[in-house]
Amino acid sequence: MTHSTSRLKLALLSATLACGVALAPLSAAVAASEAVFVFPNSHNGAPTLNPVKTTLDTLAHELIYDRLIEQDADQTYHPHLAESWESSPDGMLWTFKLRQGVTFHDGEPFNAKTIAWWIPKFAGTDNDYLVAAVDKVEIVDDYTVRFVMKHPDANLLYNLASGFMGVPSPKAYEAAGDTYGVTVAVGTGPYKLDHFTTGVETLLIRNEDYKWGSELAANRGKAHIEKLLLREIVDEAASYLELKTGGVDMVVDVPNALLSQYKSVKDVETKALPSYGIFYMPINTSAEPFTDLKVRKATALAVNQEEIVSRLYRGVGKPAHTFLISSLPESKINPQFEIRHDLRQANQLLDEAGWKKGPNGIREKDGKPLTVKLWTQGDTEFKRMTEVIQAQLKAIGMNGEIGVFDVSSIRDQYKKNQHQLAVRSYGWNNADILDWFLSAERQGYPNVSMWKDPKGEELRKAALTGSKTTEERIANFKIYHEYVLSQYPVVPIYEPDRTLAYNKTRLTVPEKIRGPKFTAASIIDTKVND
Repeated sequence: MTHSTSRLKLALLSATLACGVALAPLSAAVAASEAVFVFPNSHNGAPTLNPVKTTLDTLAHELIYDRLIEQDADQTYHPHLAESWESSPDGMLWTFKLRQGVTFHDGEPFNAKTIAWWIPKFAGTDNDYLVAAVDKVEIVDDYTVRFVMKHPDANLLYNLASGFMGVPSPKAYEAAGDTYGVTVAVGTGPYKLDHFTTGVETLLIRNEDYKWGSELAANRGKAHIEKLLLREIVDEAASYLELKTGGVDMVVDVPNALLSQYKSVKDVETKALPSYGIFYMPINTSAEPFTDLKVRKATALAVNQEEIVSRLYRGVGKPAHTFLISSLPESKINPQFEIRHDLRQANQLLDEAGWKKGPNGIREKDGKPLTVKLWTQGDTEFKRMTEVIQAQLKAIGMNGEIGVFDVSSIRDQYKKNQHQLAVRSYGWNNADILDWFLSAERQGYPNVSMWKDPKGEELRKAALTGSKTTEERIANFKIYHEYVLSQYPVVPIYEPDRTLAYNKTRLTVPEKIRGPKFTAASIIDTKVND
């Protein structure tokens, strides 16, 4: 394989979201592409590149669209399309000074009118929670806007830095109508859309006029790589072999179980990335026998997180004892609420709940065995973890019958409320993930736990809408987090380390990865070694 920029292939893979499809052949249009990035086919691929309506934030979104604000790996915030911002003391007014001289891919100007049009577009979408606290947008002048709030939102900056908050061109958006994001996607980002096929590939062309990169990138101008083909693959073994044989040059989010194999490949270098999520087990609190708090707690205490880290991941990554990643201040709760393996107490709780062990080791109550549905999705990592958990549940006399579902259909299955336990993961670096997965307003999916608790709802709303400052928000979310864990609707399992692997003879990658993930700022700084 040539090392020239016209033929270089790169692969970006997030294995924790893998779901198992074969590598597709390169299309004829890619023959002249300068780089091929492969990224995860999550939930059968993002159905749209419309950032307002998508529920899956992909690498393509990050490169087509810019955001007002960027978040760094240390969770500090930095200017991008917004040059500066300030909030009133009561948190009811936010004023943003916008960057001048920015144009969309279609030549339309970016200005205050863009923001006044854009924010209301979220109403009624799955992403409306991101700006739900904004009552209206006032235009102060051509490059200044003011958000008038319904209530203070101490999480507003995080929301505006979200991948779902890329700013689209109003003209292109309105002209395309329902096809926007499928046939057309126009932003101000470092790359323009050539074509998009859901779950297969996205071809991007460098924005030659780009000169407003954020301070997270050393390169504030146009990207070094002229064309990017973003292919969606999920087969972990195929990605590893592609890197090993020179078919690709980079894999992002290397599976921890395969990390040692990646490190053994000649010329491959690895780089640590920020932690970005956990594996966990939701417990269906509306389904017997898990309506009983003692049974839920016993189930949670049966899970041996340390054994999973040691057995499945050879010590790579961390056991998870709370529902939030360990870098978040809201995860620093009173240790008494952490969920930790305790086999003795788990068995005692089931005894107290009336579940007695039968001659075959499986517990029974009122003549019924303690047999439960244990669901997972079809890729290897999830199935292996589920099998270990099945064995751990058997140690307390619970028979877990594993059900394996395609990732594209499992959400609809959850909504039918026929599950009891499941093994899942999420990727998110903010405490509001508690709201997303445990709000009573979202039962079935994403609230797979079917949790509906009056006190929990009160604490959730206080954390989301009752915090005027960051400090208040952290304190309120800690209280909510502790209560959630005390009721055992979820069992935290594992916090993966995240690793970037690349062929150092072919690529020069930024020494420091800026941002919570390997995305636009680092990509436009990545160079091909001629």
